[in-house]
Amino acid sequence: MCKFQTPNVPQGATADERRAIMFNALSNLDLSDKCEKRESLTYVSWSNAWSEFKSAYPSATYQILKNENGLPYFSDPNLGIMVFTEVTVDDVTHQMWLPVMDSKNKAMKLEPYTYSVWNNFKKAFEEKTVQAASMFDINKTLMRCLVKNLAMFGLGLYIFQGDDLPEKSADDTTSAPQQPIQRPVQQPVDPLAGIKNAINSANDVTTLMSFYLDHQGEIEANPQIKALLTQRKQQLQNK
Repeated sequence: MCKFQTPNVPQGATADERRAIMFNALSNLDLSDKCEKRESLTYVSWSNAWSEFKSAYPSATYQILKNENGLPYFSDPNLGIMVFTEVTVDDVTHQMWLPVMDSKNKAMKLEPYTYSVWNNFKKAFEEKTVQAASMFDINKTLMRCLVKNLAMFGLGLYIFQGDDLPEKSADDTTSAPQQPIQRPVQQPVDPLAGIKNAINSANDVTTLMSFYLDHQGEIEANPQIKALLTQRKQQLQNK
């Protein structure tokens, strides 16, 4: 890993210009040999990150936000647990937050809970359990949150690129079956529909017999059509 080298800040630089120079220097710092890959995520040890950050900003401080009971987390029985940190450098403070998640990226709560997933192999739904969060889980999330907080000043920012994109869940191998697309049923086309309609729409025997003479070959070759014509002829004669 490249150790942080304090960049040259021109004399007379404004506070914003100085911060921009420091941001670029931190964001270009290579942390690759301090990164760990777990599942699809990349982690940097908080101790390594804080050490490099203090090299750049010796007076930097951080704070863990606490709830009204003095505990270092905020919880909601439906949504889960969130932690917050603040990092201050030269009177500039950036805040960061991070949910407490399990190894499958499921939100952890103060009580265990279950959820259902579709198992493609068993062709059935099965229940999965998310264990209740412990202080160990909360502590790990707090320190990860601090590392992410430092990225707001540039350190390791590249590691979090794409962090806000939707991820494929670890349970996606057992994803629920998709609903089949409903398509309208195609009715078979009756090639004799025109002839049948002409016979049934004839209003008198003269019209019906004229139609018969024009289509005698087709009618005589089809017993169904011939029977329909005979039936219609009787109906017209009985009017």
